[in-house]
Amino acid sequence: MTQPSPLFETYARADIAFDHGEGSWIVDTRGERYLDFGGGIAVSALGHAHPHLVETLREQAGKLWHTSNLYEVPEQRRLAQRLVDATFADKVFFTNSGAEALECAIKTARRYHYAKGHPERFRIITFEGAFHGRTLATIAAGGQPKYLEGFGPKVEGFDQVPFDDMDALKAAITDETAALLIEPVQGEGGIRPVALSFLRDLRALCDDKGLLLIFDEVQSGMGRTGKLFAHEWAGIEPDIMAVAKAIGGGFPMGACLATEEAASGMVPGVHGTTYGGNPLAMAVGNAVLDVILADGFLEGVHDKALRLKQGLASIVDRYPDVLAEVRGEGLMLGIKCVVPNTALVKQLYANHMLTIPAGDNVVRILPPLTSTDEDIKIALERVEEAVSHLSATGRDR
Repeated sequence: MTQPSPLFETYARADIAFDHGEGSWIVDTRGERYLDFGGGIAVSALGHAHPHLVETLREQAGKLWHTSNLYEVPEQRRLAQRLVDATFADKVFFTNSGAEALECAIKTARRYHYAKGHPERFRIITFEGAFHGRTLATIAAGGQPKYLEGFGPKVEGFDQVPFDDMDALKAAITDETAALLIEPVQGEGGIRPVALSFLRDLRALCDDKGLLLIFDEVQSGMGRTGKLFAHEWAGIEPDIMAVAKAIGGGFPMGACLATEEAASGMVPGVHGTTYGGNPLAMAVGNAVLDVILADGFLEGVHDKALRLKQGLASIVDRYPDVLAEVRGEGLMLGIKCVVPNTALVKQLYANHMLTIPAGDNVVRILPPLTSTDEDIKIALERVEEAVSHLSATGRDR
C-alpha cells in the first residue's frame, strides 16, 4: 500500500522528481535528462546552477543569512538602488514572493489615498483572466471562482472588468476607485498580451481620474519579453509595480517598486516583513541583475525569442488539428491548443521536455533567458514530435 503523503494535497504533481540541473537541462532522480522550458513557472530565468549565482550564494551563506529589517542590509540598499536606476521607481520594498509583492502594491495604493485625505478611495479595478497570487486579497483581485471557492467571503475592494474593454473599465470607475491593476501579459490566464495602445490608454485614464496604475510584472518582468519589464514596450510607466519569480533566479524573493509620490503614505510602522530583503536573497538578486543588465543580454533574448516563435508558428501551421496559435512576447510564449493542453504537456513529458499549462487551453513555453541556439533547436524538434504524435493519435480514433 502506498504510504500517505505528509504534504497538503493541494497539488496534482507529475510523477517526476528532480535531482540536479545545468543551464536549460534538469536531471531526475532516475538519471533521466529533461529540457526545462517551463523554468519552474518563469522563475529559473538564468537556467539551473548558473555559476555566478551559485558562487554568490555560497559566498554570502558563509558570511550572514539573516538580521531582519531592524538594521541596515547593505546588499538590500544596493539592489534597491540598481532597480531604481533601471526603472521608473524611486522606492523599493522587498518581499519573499510575488503574492507578497502584490499585497504590498495593493496596500501602497490604498495608503496613498488615505494619506491624501481620501480613505474612501480603496477599491481597485482588475481584469478578467488575471492571476495575482494565492493570498485572500490576491485571489479576490484575480477574481477567478476556482481560486475563491471555499475561502469565505471575498475580500472587499476589488472590481473586475472584461479583458481589453475600455468602455466597461470607464463605467466601473467610481469615487471609491483608488487604482487599476493589470498584468501587461497575462500568464496564468493564457499568455495574453495586453495591447500596447490599451496600456497607454490606461496610463492616460489614470492621469485623468487621479488613479494609480499598478502593473503586475511577477511573470513578465526581468527580461522575459526582451526588455527588462514588459510595460516598457508601450513607452509608459506605472506608479507601482510588483516583481518576483525571475528576480531571484530561483531563490525566493519579490519586490514592490513605486514612485516617490505613490509610496508617500508608506511611513514607518505601516508595513513590514521578517524575512523579506534578507542578505541571502539580496546577494542573489544583485547577481541576477549582474547578468540581465549586462550589455547585449536583452538583445540576445529578443533574437532567441524570434527564432523560437517562428519555429512554433511553423508547427502550428502544419498541425491545425492539434494547435491553434502562438501567443506572447519574447521568451514568454504560449501555444493555444485544439486538443486539451494537458495532453500536449504529458506528451512533452514523454519526450523529456518540461512546459507549463495555463488558462484558455494554452501551454506555456518559458525557457531560461540563457537558452542556447541548440536548446531552442532541440525544443522545436521535441514539440513537433509531440504534436505529430497527438495528430496521428487523433486520426486513428
